[in-house]
Amino acid sequence: MIYKCYTYVALLGLLISVVSGASAQQVDVSVFQQSIQKKDAQVFDVRTAGEFNTGHLHNALQADYTKKGEFIERVQYLDKEQAIYIYCLSGGRSTAAAKWLRENGFREVIELKGGINAWKQAGLPVEGVADVQQMSVDTFHMAVASGDVLVDVGAEWCPPCRKMEPVIQAYLKENKKVRLLKVDGGRDREVMQAVNATSLPTFILYRDGREVWRKQGVSDKL
Repeated sequence: MIYKCYTYVALLGLLISVVSGASAQQVDVSVFQQSIQKKDAQVFDVRTAGEFNTGHLHNALQADYTKKGEFIERVQYLDKEQAIYIYCLSGGRSTAAAKWLRENGFREVIELKGGINAWKQAGLPVEGVADVQQMSVDTFHMAVASGDVLVDVGAEWCPPCRKMEPVIQAYLKENKKVRLLKVDGGRDREVMQAVNATSLPTFILYRDGREVWRKQGVSDKL
C-alpha cells in the first residue's frame, strides 16, 4: 500500500513536471520574427534600459528583470490573455522572466531562443540605437524657464508610460496654455538626476521655472 502511494505521488509529480515543461515555448529567430508581426503583438524586452538603447525589436516594451520592483510594476500593464513575446541578450534572463510570468497567470509566453544576439546574428534589424545626444540640464532649465510646462519623464518602451498617453493628451486639451516637454527616461539621465525623477513615469508641472506639483505612476487624471 505504501509502495502504491509512493508510486502514485511520483507519477503525479512527473505529470506536473511534463505539463509545466510543455508550457515553456522557445522558438528560433524566424518563428519569433513572423509572430511579432501580428497586430498589437506584445513584445517584451527584459534587459536593462542601457542595453535597450543599444538596439531593440520593433515596438518592444521594456522592464529590467534584475530590478524586481520595476519588473513587477510594469508587468501589470501587459495583457495576460494575449501572447507575450519575450527576449533578453542571450536567453538567460528571458527564461527566468518567462517562468515568472507563467507562474503569475500569463497564458502564453514565447521566448526568443538565443535572445537578441541570435536576432542580430541572423542579420535582422533593430531599432532605437541611442545615437542622439542626451538633453543637457541647461537646456532643460531654459525650456521650463517661462510659462507653464508639463514635464513628462517617461519612455516609449515603458508600459505604464504608454498607459498615460491619453491622460496627458486630455490634460493638455483642458489646459491649452501648458506646453509639454518630454524627458527620455532611458537617455536623459542627467536631467532625471537634476529633477530627482526616480521612477517612470514622473510628471512635473513647472511655472516660470519653479516646480508647482509632481505625480508619479499611473493615474486617471493629472
